[in-house]
Amino acid sequence: MTEALFYKKVENLKVQCELCPHYCMIKEDQTGICKTYKNILGQLKNTRYGQIASIAMDPIEKKPLNHFYPHSYILSAGFYGCNLTCQFCQNNTLSFGNSPAKVVNPEELVLMAKANHSIGIAFTYNEPFTMYEYIRDSFQLFRMEKLKTVLVTNGYINKDPLLQILPLVDAMNIDLKSMRDSFYKKICGGSLNPVLDTIQTSAPKCHIEITYLVIPSENDTEEDFNQLTDFLFAINPEIPVHLSRYFPHYKFVTPQTPIETLKLGYSIVRQKMKYVYLGNIARGEL
Repeated sequence: MTEALFYKKVENLKVQCELCPHYCMIKEDQTGICKTYKNILGQLKNTRYGQIASIAMDPIEKKPLNHFYPHSYILSAGFYGCNLTCQFCQNNTLSFGNSPAKVVNPEELVLMAKANHSIGIAFTYNEPFTMYEYIRDSFQLFRMEKLKTVLVTNGYINKDPLLQILPLVDAMNIDLKSMRDSFYKKICGGSLNPVLDTIQTSAPKCHIEITYLVIPSENDTEEDFNQLTDFLFAINPEIPVHLSRYFPHYKFVTPQTPIETLKLGYSIVRQKMKYVYLGNIARGEL
């Protein structure tokens, strides 16, 4: 357990978290939306510091990061917790879970990475920014050892904490779920603009790639694909874009994305963006 870096104290032992755009107002002995930060006697504490729920050696392309040290492997770790509540979450057992987890200190992560000939560390599987203090401490050590640092994130973070962590980040895959604020509010329990701000802020400072999960009847129209393309093109036409196929999961029962929809998205995005990839497709389906 460690004190949170971004919060302010309010009256009657309340605190307000300032890590992400929710700005959770948290009463004593309560947690914020992410379930990671808890008010303990008027101090906001990260109660899951270093509690790793999943760890593995993954191909870098699985993040997905196709243009960052391709064909290499990276130590990948995840925790419990998320600051969005996406009804289609593909990793809901971690995002919303609370099973026992193993405490691994940052020094141990470095040793694991070296022992497994990893290029570095990727925080992934759940939303890594819900473990901000641990990520910062880990990234500082990995940078000292000249190992690479990666985040796979929903991008839902405030600008000040983002700017403070970016000098320690080598690469990010940012999950852009829709170009509609109504989608974020209705399905994800968040809002669009903070994610767009994260992409715009991060693109000049580290390597980024974008994942867009294509969900039938939710974010799969020509207008959706055109808006996605225009936004990213204005930042940098060489940002790699991953159009990923949705499958029913968690609370969503909508049938899986048709291959033809992915092909449509590809044809539109590829008109302006240099690198476009289709994901979650079995061999022989295209």
